[in-house]
Amino acid sequence: MQRVCFLLRVRADRIEEYRERHAHVWPEMCAALSASGWHNYSLFLREDGLLVGYLETEDFDAARRAMDGTEVNARWQAEMGDLFEALDGERPDEAMKPLTEVFHLA
Repeated sequence: MQRVCFLLRVRADRIEEYRERHAHVWPEMCAALSASGWHNYSLFLREDGLLVGYLETEDFDAARRAMDGTEVNARWQAEMGDLFEALDGERPDEAMKPLTEVFHLA
């Protein structure tokens, strides 16, 4: 199982909206993530907008491609994109750049 961690930054003026949207993630989005191989997926948000994401998957690239092919993901990314800083023209899911794991205690 591959462990994946990534960072993004939520715009300071949109943090509460981001929290609210994630308090009510669409059931079809959750189902698509699970079906695409995203497991133990967590998002952690610091008060300054730093977002840390963590998930486990067999193959992150394959899991991303599977989600990219879903209609619900296209809608979710379109609605969420304006909440983030510095995406440089990418959707939030495209801007997830995995960090290199340097230590793990099992």
